[in-house]
Amino acid sequence: MLKIALVGCGKIADAHAWQIERISGCRIVAACDREPMMAMQFCERFNVPAQYTDVQTMLREAAPDVIHITTPPESHYPLAVQCLEAGRHVYVEKPFTLHYHETQRLIELAMERGLKITAGHDDQFSHVARRMRKLISSGYLGDHPVHMESNYCYELSNTGYSGAMLGDKNHWVRRLPGKLLHNIISHGIARIAEHLTSDNPTVIAQGLISPFLKNLGESEIIDELRVIVSEESGRTAYFTFSSQMRPGLHSFSIYGNKNGLALDQDQETLMKLRGKRHKSYAEKFVPPVSLARQGISNLRTNVGLFLKNDFHMKAGMHYLIGSFYRAIEANEPVPIPYEEILRTARIMESIFDQLRAQAELRSAHIQEPAHA
Repeated sequence: MLKIALVGCGKIADAHAWQIERISGCRIVAACDREPMMAMQFCERFNVPAQYTDVQTMLREAAPDVIHITTPPESHYPLAVQCLEAGRHVYVEKPFTLHYHETQRLIELAMERGLKITAGHDDQFSHVARRMRKLISSGYLGDHPVHMESNYCYELSNTGYSGAMLGDKNHWVRRLPGKLLHNIISHGIARIAEHLTSDNPTVIAQGLISPFLKNLGESEIIDELRVIVSEESGRTAYFTFSSQMRPGLHSFSIYGNKNGLALDQDQETLMKLRGKRHKSYAEKFVPPVSLARQGISNLRTNVGLFLKNDFHMKAGMHYLIGSFYRAIEANEPVPIPYEEILRTARIMESIFDQLRAQAELRSAHIQEPAHA
């Protein structure tokens, strides 16, 4: 029986607890939060026997095997170091860390101690994402991926998380190197990182503040991002983040030298894109029929999963947590290879470095005195 503890008892901790409860062979034995009321309400709702406000005390008294770190991102690194040094396996919510060197150190430390660590990139393990991965492994794309397009949108509002961030100039999101982007884009970047081979791909990023935010007087939060990623092997990718484009996509397309695949995370659909064209007017009629049939097939698959009680918003998290626990118990490879976690961190850091340089350039241009 694996003993599980959670550090951080906010909204995302609830999602973790619900999925952990659905996995056999494990039990949540403790929860920790600096705010006693947060820990108390969490433990009451999920029938957790022990609550703490100090991580070290929890590690010593509750003696958990696995720690889920579900705190704001700036605390991920120091907490993960503390847990690894205490001999615990660690699941870190996204974003994994704030800086690439922190990601490196956590992975090195886990390997030195013979422990397992993973990142909360659960979108990569939804039903539809696993179907895509299986087709790619079977060679459906051809010899290798050629190009990818990842879209990850987020709708801003005056309520909830985004409302709090926009209304509070001292909100913790504003302290992150990438601010709003830092807390959101890792899911979309991780999809790209999975299919790259280089440890240090070339990244070109352009960030903008949308007219919507400018009209609110916002001058710090970038909510429109366009990125080109390339590597010497010839593989390329586009990444788009937007708070304004509609529909707000959460999608991923990948193209090989034979065929392509298109995933829609919101609709849980996967479409096969045939690489070879039909002759003459057949190209106008056969593909629409094929796509319609695939749409029906996706519907049947989703209905079947729903009837089996295995179709829910956090199915990817359920699968990732379960796979991580099995890797611990059987001493097998972790579900997300460490090189993918490192590559995701490297791409994100490159993006934020460029955005910071662009912001400094804009600031210098604004402050530059006018010529007489």
